[in-house]
Amino acid sequence: MDVLKKVPVREQDPKVRATNFEEVCLGYNEEEAREEAARCIKCKNPRCVAGCPVSINIPGFIKEVEEGNIEAAAKVIAQSSALPAVCGRVCPQESQCEGVCIRGIKGEPISIGKLERFVADWSREHGIVPEAPKKKNGKKVAVIGSGPSGLTCAGDLAKLGYEVTIFEALHEPGGVLTYGIPEFRLPKAGVVQPEIDNVRKLGVTIETNVIVGKSVTIDELFEEEGYQAVFIGSGAGLPMFMGIPGENANGVFSANEYLTRSNLMKAFRDDYDTPIAAGKKVAVVGGGNVAMDAARTALRLGAEVHVVYRRSEAELPARAEEVHHAKEEGIIFDLLTNPVEILTDEKGWVNGMKCVRMELGEADASGRRRPVEVEGSEFVIDVDTVIMSLGTSPNPLISNTTKGLEINKRRCIIAEEATGKTSKEGVYAGGDAVTGAATVILAMEAGRAGARGIHEYLSAKE
Repeated sequence: MDVLKKVPVREQDPKVRATNFEEVCLGYNEEEAREEAARCIKCKNPRCVAGCPVSINIPGFIKEVEEGNIEAAAKVIAQSSALPAVCGRVCPQESQCEGVCIRGIKGEPISIGKLERFVADWSREHGIVPEAPKKKNGKKVAVIGSGPSGLTCAGDLAKLGYEVTIFEALHEPGGVLTYGIPEFRLPKAGVVQPEIDNVRKLGVTIETNVIVGKSVTIDELFEEEGYQAVFIGSGAGLPMFMGIPGENANGVFSANEYLTRSNLMKAFRDDYDTPIAAGKKVAVVGGGNVAMDAARTALRLGAEVHVVYRRSEAELPARAEEVHHAKEEGIIFDLLTNPVEILTDEKGWVNGMKCVRMELGEADASGRRRPVEVEGSEFVIDVDTVIMSLGTSPNPLISNTTKGLEINKRRCIIAEEATGKTSKEGVYAGGDAVTGAATVILAMEAGRAGARGIHEYLSAKE
């Protein structure tokens, strides 16, 4: 074994997987996982732990994997993470734990994410479930949203003995895990639902089809329902658009709507009635992970797909693994390209997208070189569907119906990072509702912070 190189992970063949919605990465088996774990050099000061937003004891669980104690490894992870099978699949490990791995200085870093995934999958297959607390403390906490921040906050509070109810607006729990990330990256029945069930097994109740701000207000949760604290983890589901001519045409989607139709409504399946305009030639505007998800979904629905991004490949914000997989599957990247108008036929349907070439100028406030339009470079891409993947912001429904809850100019709730405390007493918040669209693991970190803040607040009131 070459200790400087990762144990390769098995994947579906690109030509095969481009035609199905089955999981791309097949993960490690136990032999491969133990071999990869043996590469860990067991640093005295493990940078990987500091690089993990939820501070998993990474060397601790990897040591157990190396020795074949998989259940013990699962218990180490469970101390910090309620969603290990999810995080092992979708966390940007290359910029977090693996990005600071000491082994990676002279070779390839340890495949921490793939090892976490292996442990989580092994636990599920062997029926390992978390233990509910033996005693309840009689205090009620409401959690708004069942995405990663809400599930994490609820799980941590349940372990401390609180009676926790999650209120979810949609008909299935999971938030972005259920509606935003495609099946081929994150299987719903096989991975997401068992993780949610584990949170339920801690004693958490989940009520679906409850729109806080419409079905019930936060003030009513306090005054009429008897909740003593509320955590807002409602995410950021309001899509952004460019404001260019033709953006209201038939055949223009937000990535949010496109992925929700495909994931939550199972529109990609022939035996479901939910329609989706699959398109024969699709342009996805944007370069983040959501853009890759939308592009790869459209490809599997039978389209020729172009990713249109105004900067170069070096500036693509998507994970390198996602870009690599997209290219392998045959997605076309039109880089240094910016749309200026969506063209339509006489019936108002998309039949092209007018674009301009871009070149990179001086660095802007983000540190990335600013794209500048090349004069006289207009051209048209022949497409019949356009998916806008330009980011999202929080829905203002909760902030509009909650007196005393301060928001910033981006409509994000203002909350303390360390505790999730907001301007309204007893109300805490975290995840995309506070930061705008970010990663699953950062939302989980905020959920843990909110649980700590609520526990301190309610403990002080005794």
